[in-house]
Amino acid sequence: MSSKKEQHWSKTRSLTFTVLAVWAVIAFVIHWVGDGLNSPAFPGAYFMAGMGSQIAFAILVFWFASRQNKIDEEFGLEEK
Repeated sequence: MSSKKEQHWSKTRSLTFTVLAVWAVIAFVIHWVGDGLNSPAFPGAYFMAGMGSQIAFAILVFWFASRQNKIDEEFGLEEK
């Protein structure tokens, strides 16, 4: 039984670190290069990158929840 718990935790931890890595890239990299996105013709590119990152975060949350649910179902720990 403990090996099943360890496998579940291993997959959950891997998923969590993957989501955190994607979150960090979206949160920091886009905004670090955001100043270079602006031009005299379209000064709102940085704002658009900020809005896009918020949409990406919402998608990331739902993707994480669905993947975690699949992991839980695989090990018989799903919510009833």
